[in-house]
Amino acid sequence: MVHVVKQPGRADARRNRQAILDAARVEFAEHGDAAQMDQIAARAGVGVGTIYRHFATKDALLGELVDERFRAFAQDADAVAAQDGPAFERFRRMLVDNAESIARDAGTRFAILRGGDEVWRHAEAARERLLDACRPLLDEARADGDLRPDFRVEEIGVLMCGVCAAMDYKPEAWRRHLEIVLDGLRA
Repeated sequence: MVHVVKQPGRADARRNRQAILDAARVEFAEHGDAAQMDQIAARAGVGVGTIYRHFATKDALLGELVDERFRAFAQDADAVAAQDGPAFERFRRMLVDNAESIARDAGTRFAILRGGDEVWRHAEAARERLLDACRPLLDEARADGDLRPDFRVEEIGVLMCGVCAAMDYKPEAWRRHLEIVLDGLRA
């Protein structure tokens, strides 16, 4: 069972939590698995005990970075679904926009690619919320005849993990990778 304090009540606790998340992004971007909780605490300007009050393990902290990102992606998907225009093009634009945001956030990208059971358990509700937000868009693109009928919403994660891996391979390779994948998704 993962125990994470989602919304600390006190203003100082909320500030500390945000400072920890910001510091963790930088440490994981710079050091990957070698990032240590005490280094994150020092960067955040808090004691290591403060980190453990918010995040019981390093995986819980990584899971919160993924959860945060998935919640933002779900909000983006809701906004895109409400827009006008061909559904496939809105889906394409959403994936490109999300990829651009993750390209600027190497720490969260590390968390997504590293994964692990605790990380994914922590982010499961946000992941499901994201998939629920994308379903209508994919259904509409399929109904328009623009999206291949065998593409499932659950495969978005695999698609985006490939894009994230391409980012670490060569900084701009992900754009070409995503373009090729999206071409392959057309009906």
